[in-house]
Amino acid sequence: MIKHNDIRNTELHAQIKQKLICFGGNTKLKIYGTLNCRSGKRMKKQNRVFFVSEKEAIQRGFRPCGQCLSNEYKKWKNGFI
Repeated sequence: MIKHNDIRNTELHAQIKQKLICFGGNTKLKIYGTLNCRSGKRMKKQNRVFFVSEKEAIQRGFRPCGQCLSNEYKKWKNGFI
């Protein structure tokens, strides 16, 4: 998990381009989603973190976003994750 405040924008863009960062999350709400999610783009920088994989986000106690990961969210809500 990488905090947005702990990485420079150029490094962040490079890691996203190389697909080293694939998901973003909100530390206050404990929600993760895709990098192009409308909800995720509106969050404050100090609350934003980045993950390499969904597995990493889930291991850290984050739940899927209901907007961009609706299928995964439904599974989580029904207790399958």
